[in-house]
Amino acid sequence: MKEKIGIATDHGGFALKEFLRKSLEETYEMVDYGTKSEESVDYPTIIGDACRKVLSNEVPRLIALCGTGIGASIAANRMKGIRAALCHDEFTAEMSRRHNNANVLVLGGRVLGTDLALRIVKKWIETDFEGGRHQKRLGLIEEQS
Repeated sequence: MKEKIGIATDHGGFALKEFLRKSLEETYEMVDYGTKSEESVDYPTIIGDACRKVLSNEVPRLIALCGTGIGASIAANRMKGIRAALCHDEFTAEMSRRHNNANVLVLGGRVLGTDLALRIVKKWIETDFEGGRHQKRLGLIEEQS
């Protein structure tokens, strides 16, 4: 059975979302939460709705995109239980999982090329959370929200 991975974007990340979805669908069950075109939409709505799918356990993890990744990151991290990491390279993607157990990977559709974005996503999906002292820190974060 393929692992489910959600993916969502506004218009600014649409082209990269489509590339990633098509590149990953042979290996993973890609659940596409939109948007379906480059027509302008509001990222807080798209990303918020997709994050609720993570919180309800419809999908365990989500790839979220917008033009820069900044707006999607801010919108996602407003939600209790979401740990969204805006990543620009494989190292930050790996550490976002290993140390922070990020359940949302955020990418900038107008910032990253397709090859790098795909490597980032694969690293993020393939990396496990270490737990231990990092779990304690996640608990401290949860206490503050």
